[in-house]
Amino acid sequence: MDLLNYAFMQRALLAALLVGTTAPAVGVFLVQRRQAIMGDGIGHVALTGVALGFLLQVSPVWTAVAVSVAGSLAMELIRSYGKARGDLALAMLFYGGMAGGVMIIYLAPNGSNANLATYLFGSISTVSPQDIPPMIALAAFVLLVVLVLRRQLFAVCQDEEFAFVGGLPVRALNLLLAVTAAVTVTVAMRAVGLLLVSALMVIPVAAAQQVTRGFAWTLAVSVVIGVTVALSGTVFSYYADVPPGSSIVLAALALFLLFAAAGSPALRRLGRLRRGWHNGGVGTRTPS
Repeated sequence: MDLLNYAFMQRALLAALLVGTTAPAVGVFLVQRRQAIMGDGIGHVALTGVALGFLLQVSPVWTAVAVSVAGSLAMELIRSYGKARGDLALAMLFYGGMAGGVMIIYLAPNGSNANLATYLFGSISTVSPQDIPPMIALAAFVLLVVLVLRRQLFAVCQDEEFAFVGGLPVRALNLLLAVTAAVTVTVAMRAVGLLLVSALMVIPVAAAQQVTRGFAWTLAVSVVIGVTVALSGTVFSYYADVPPGSSIVLAALALFLLFAAAGSPALRRLGRLRRGWHNGGVGTRTPS
């Protein structure tokens, strides 16, 4: 493959591997807790962090981490304590993060529409050598949390009251999951963009749920799907000269549709009918 001869594509494929692994690994918990949209909200808030990086002339990755972590903690506290007005507070946080980011990035000395677009929609081919170490460190943190605390996090996402009765630190685990989701957003923002990152956290999980039963298998298959679509979308974007974020998300959607069709009840019934024909009859019983 000639694309491996280019250093920028080597970095792009490494970034795609990190994103494809971490996004579904965290997304499976968000889907389980019916908070699939949380990644999208963190992406809106993270834009302010990116803009602060340009304004302060420091790495936007670290400022995005700081702001998105603060935003995710605020979202979790609003979710925990908010009642009737909780959704309204979250909406204002999302929109405020987006508007603040746009305003700050245009006030920054190096801010421009091009810079904004690369973070909004992704530009994996522009991942610099300086971006790789923080991406690896952040991805390692996400995977460590998921692998070590997957049972506890699943229990909390499944039933908070039962987990609390069972002695689990529910509040701490919820906050840790929020922080992990925020870190995942910052890992994925250069690959798929802040506006599309939630799709990579959710669609592979939704696809895996079509063909798996049980949390462990869903987690494993989600990660496999995430890595597959991230790498294939990056390669396709190189040869077709199209945005990588869109390619990755569309590849994930295509796999979801394929898996949904494969796991549909009608297709399973058709398979049983075919096996019946091969066994000598359709839905007939052997006489006793």
